[in-house]
Amino acid sequence: MISIYVIGMGGVGKSSITLRFLTDVFIEEYDPTIEDSYQKTIVVDGTSEKVEIVDTAGQEEYDTMRDCWARNGEAFVVVYAINDRISFDEVETRIQELKSYKQDAVFPMIIVGNKCDLEEESRRVTVEEGKNLATSWDCPFFETSAKNSTNVYTVFYDLVREYRCMETTKRTIAVSKRSNRCIVM
Repeated sequence: MISIYVIGMGGVGKSSITLRFLTDVFIEEYDPTIEDSYQKTIVVDGTSEKVEIVDTAGQEEYDTMRDCWARNGEAFVVVYAINDRISFDEVETRIQELKSYKQDAVFPMIIVGNKCDLEEESRRVTVEEGKNLATSWDCPFFETSAKNSTNVYTVFYDLVREYRCMETTKRTIAVSKRSNRCIVM
């Protein structure tokens, strides 16, 4: 099972993205989350994969839980709202924390700019800024709308692909290290 953690500031739509993916329903009301965990079996590229999706708290009073999320998470969806500049600026901090907690290990991650269904005049973060941030962290970027279901499934399916690719790479490296050993007879 792949543990996917959805992280970001409060109010950016983490729960909405998660519930849209799991149930194909959009919840209009904002109800701050402490932590909700869901499991689902999905088929990605013809192969079944069981995922645990953990919808995390974004409020500052739950900052102490971040190290636990970083330790337990195997893949991450880092979310900001395109109409909230502060939430975008916070993405960098959240990723640096993940890197620190994971001791600079490489892990699958996707940066998501949510609420792309909003009117253009309410936008505070450009698509280009989102792409540039993702490029700087060498990870994929998508703009999503939980309301319209834009790119929501793509985010989770691509994250599973990223996870599989990294796991395959780790196994290949481990096997090659084992095969390069000297045997003394």
